[in-house]
Amino acid sequence: MIKEDIEAAITSHPTPTVPDAPLASRKEKIDTIAHHFAKILEALDLDLSNPSLAGTPERVAEMYIDELFSGLDPAQFPEMQYQDNQFITPAEGMILVRDIPIKSMCEHHFVPFIGHARVAYLPQDKIIGLSKIHRIVDYFCRRPQLQERLTAQIADALSIVLGIEDVAVMLEAEHFCVSLRGIENSSSCTETTVLRGKFQQDSGLKAQFLRDC
Repeated sequence: MIKEDIEAAITSHPTPTVPDAPLASRKEKIDTIAHHFAKILEALDLDLSNPSLAGTPERVAEMYIDELFSGLDPAQFPEMQYQDNQFITPAEGMILVRDIPIKSMCEHHFVPFIGHARVAYLPQDKIIGLSKIHRIVDYFCRRPQLQERLTAQIADALSIVLGIEDVAVMLEAEHFCVSLRGIENSSSCTETTVLRGKFQQDSGLKAQFLRDC
């Protein structure tokens, strides 16, 4: 599957990017971000001539483009390698991966939310390597996000790459916009769940997926 097709297919839970935005090179994006971040630092009365701060705008820009928000580039969607499923039928059980780290940036305040994901599916004709599930989760984390959308996008992508409806995703995360500002509650966490196909219809399967959460 062409990588851009994944992004195009996730139409019900899209990331709010500008449609048909003009293409810019990596350098152009870094230069633009660095310029404007320098203005933010200056507005905070910070001295950009200080050796400790002089390179900060460029460092932040490179971090945004190459690391934190690399998932905005469809070309970064992980390559999928499939195997014929000779092991588990849907009637026998699920493939479940727990404790997948999530590290993303809340798009409301641009501070992190971190936690873990639990992802499962009922295998049909093909399966993917377990590391690919981790990579799908990480790809959608690396963009400005809402936890609710992130949960749905992971489920969307897994359904698309496997051609199935029977998928389940649960995220549990601490939001720094809650713990560092506003209410400043550092003990709370947020859970979001998307259940599709038999995970939604079969109460026993749902309970099995959520067990020990």
